Amino acid sequence: MDKNNIFRALLIWFLGFIGAIIINKTGLKPEGSKARVGALIGLTILTCGIYQIVVAICSLFFNPEKEKNIGYKKED
Repeated sequence: MDKNNIFRALLIWFLGFIGAIIINKTGLKPEGSKARVGALIGLTILTCGIYQIVVAICSLFFNPEKEKNIGYKKED
């Protein structure tokens, strides 16, 4: 497990979409991917926080070589 994955998971767990913004603006951003801030805001509200928890847990197992990672999208 990568140290950056743990930091990303903690940022999203405790700060939610603000943590996703921090990830995108700093060196924690995974190469070739970007955290989905809009989805994190909207789906967290709709699911009463469950989506934020799921994204945080999935961030622990982020793999840049996978086609899709929950909470992240490929950069153009």
